[in-house]
Amino acid sequence: MKCSYACQSAEHAVARRQFLQGVAATAAGSVVGGLGLFANPAVSAALNNQQKRVVVFNMHGGLSQLESWDPKPGTDTGGPFRAIDTSVPGIKISELLPNIAKQMHHLCLVRGVNTKEDDHGKGAYLMTHGRRESPAADYPTLGAVCAKTLSSEDGGLPGHIIITPGGGGGRGNDSAYLGPKYSSIYLGNGNPPSHTVRPGKVTEPMDTVRNDFRRRVDQRFLNRRRTAVTDAYTYSYEQAIQLMKQREIFDVSKEPEKDHERYGKYDLGRHCLLARRLLEKGISFVQVSHSNYDTHNENFNFHIEQLGEFDRSFAAFVSDLASRGMLDSTLIVVLSEFGRTPNINLYYGRDHWSHAWSVVLAGSKIQRGIAYGKTNPRGTEVVDGQVDHANLFHTYLQASGVDSTDSFDIEGRDVPIADPASKMIKQILA
Repeated sequence: MKCSYACQSAEHAVARRQFLQGVAATAAGSVVGGLGLFANPAVSAALNNQQKRVVVFNMHGGLSQLESWDPKPGTDTGGPFRAIDTSVPGIKISELLPNIAKQMHHLCLVRGVNTKEDDHGKGAYLMTHGRRESPAADYPTLGAVCAKTLSSEDGGLPGHIIITPGGGGGRGNDSAYLGPKYSSIYLGNGNPPSHTVRPGKVTEPMDTVRNDFRRRVDQRFLNRRRTAVTDAYTYSYEQAIQLMKQREIFDVSKEPEKDHERYGKYDLGRHCLLARRLLEKGISFVQVSHSNYDTHNENFNFHIEQLGEFDRSFAAFVSDLASRGMLDSTLIVVLSEFGRTPNINLYYGRDHWSHAWSVVLAGSKIQRGIAYGKTNPRGTEVVDGQVDHANLFHTYLQASGVDSTDSFDIEGRDVPIADPASKMIKQILA
């Protein structure tokens, strides 16, 4: 479903670069010898069995908690939809999510989120960085932190993928002091990254000779004039070679037709299926984008259609990860930049509301089949279990096996991984 953002926010425009141009900015140590070891299927399988992964579903624009995870039927704020039973007795969610209701025993609803930020850009920053924006410092996103802490240092595949309609392989600028090696790569439309096919006139033997020569020249240069920039370019070439060799990993058309039918033959269905494929192939962090939930007008009609897509695709995704034994090693997060107002405006819409909304978690060390936190009967405030963006960021990392109280060593300076003034939500960790 397509619509224009009613608040006309510029934060929704995403600039993208061409893939190889962006990858050339990637930072890393010397990898002149190549990354071929990790393309070995046996080695990759062994690594995958031990690897932790994170997948985020970013509901851009602000998903309504009242039409999804925390319905209030029969009240003046509740709207027209019923609450339905789930696979966990006593926990109800919106009738717009009947398939997800059957997966509730795998999920954890966090219903007491209060981030106190109703601006799209600032709210999105909070939820993806775990901190408030500061003129004194920029911080890496959750995806960059996960790529740094969960990925193999010498792996040939990128550890930070964002799947969004129209994504063509461009590199993001979201890793801050961790360096561009951990920046996101944008994918979309179920296609592999662009510019990863060898030109027809260049045969494989020719390409091998060419790259061997480049490595010898690089090594000679690095022995005398090695810098972070030269390391970045060296790594970018090696990673591009591995992407070309393993290009089919990103090709969702390789998945069975029956899976395409189950997930839905629309963008979100293909993107959820691609996310499953990438996680199975060892990618550490995947974000799936779904929009547009900025429903200042016709909130209820938009949520019927948008959540109809999400319900089908997300339920299939959760069910598949559970049946394939991947939930124990994969953290699932469903978030937005904020929720929507309990009050319904004169356009039958809901506006921005960050003071009492919901986030959903599943997998890894997260307790399953629970609802943590509570809002009052009209959904206007949190009355129990209040948490914010920083608590959630700590919890995501702890659930994935990362000590969120630790620090990164950035050029000899300790930089806390997560906000040192905050802490994890112990009550939802298993």
